[in-house]
Amino acid sequence: MSYKVVQWSTGNVGMNAVKSVVERDNMELVGLYVYSDNKAGKDAGDVIGLDKNIGVKATKDIDEILSLDADVVIHTPLASLVYGENKDSDIDNICRLLASGKNVITTVGYMYPKVYGPELNGRLEEACKSGNSTFHSTGVNPGFFGDVLPLTMSSLSKSIERIHVREISNFEVYPSPEIMFDIMGFGKTDEEFTKDVERFKFWLTGLFKEMIQMIADGLEVGLDEITDELTLSYAENDLEPAAGTVKAGTIAGQLWQWAGIINGEKRIIIESVWRMFNTVSPEWPQGNHSITIDGEPSMHVEFEPHKWLDDSLLATSMHVVNAIPYIVNASPGIKTFLDLPLMIGKGIFKTR
Repeated sequence: MSYKVVQWSTGNVGMNAVKSVVERDNMELVGLYVYSDNKAGKDAGDVIGLDKNIGVKATKDIDEILSLDADVVIHTPLASLVYGENKDSDIDNICRLLASGKNVITTVGYMYPKVYGPELNGRLEEACKSGNSTFHSTGVNPGFFGDVLPLTMSSLSKSIERIHVREISNFEVYPSPEIMFDIMGFGKTDEEFTKDVERFKFWLTGLFKEMIQMIADGLEVGLDEITDELTLSYAENDLEPAAGTVKAGTIAGQLWQWAGIINGEKRIIIESVWRMFNTVSPEWPQGNHSITIDGEPSMHVEFEPHKWLDDSLLATSMHVVNAIPYIVNASPGIKTFLDLPLMIGKGIFKTR
């Protein structure tokens, strides 16, 4: 079977995805949505840097995309909950695509949309019903490391008392001031952080609450609530990471924790420990990313940053592309990882 694919956006994730689609024998690129005037009207091959024309013109016209005969849309823009003037544009566009009869796989969030309440979840379900289509959201974290892996590990368990997922990241060499300062809020005062990072915090908290709720539902355990905590750390002197100067007294570290509470105790815990420089808050957890399951048997695995996965953007896009056959052939509706079989990269093994 050949799958007709539309790519929505050509950022880092989208570029990887569309290149893979073009390379695969069982996929055909039939549409390309772009946001930039200087990309619109160009052949997709030109837009993604290939030495050949593909015969598909990039467009900024959503109606052109909606009118296409396509099996699936790979939806990979920057999340509108964080970026842009209209925080709801992602969910609006996704619902329009679904209602037009196109399956949608996205990386902007909504991996477990019931977390956001019946109104949003209902919008997605109604759009799927209207278009006889399927919706799925994926990624690397969320979408693999902190949720799919612990659930997979649980198949080895007799009993589980606690799951603890920890991500430890040092952004000293990360070069983007836009991401580090403008979006994530490093280098800001408390007052600036509260005012400027509200959208990012809402989006991030939603993502990790989705992960915890999906783990709990997958393991058939009820939660009292999901809590979130943030501890900030401040530079003792001026720091010079790759993204630019972090002045003394401004935010240089962030320790986030989300926890699923069961009988008053934290039992499903996800932590993100972020340092803008390796000397920040040495008392905070150090070391590698890890997943710990306390129970019978107890399990602990560690993943060295940048070695367990040397290209997270490529991995994110491939998690989408490899999901296409599963989503196109699924029954209509919202399909989370709990609703789907084990998804693997069929036909990608290089034999020569």
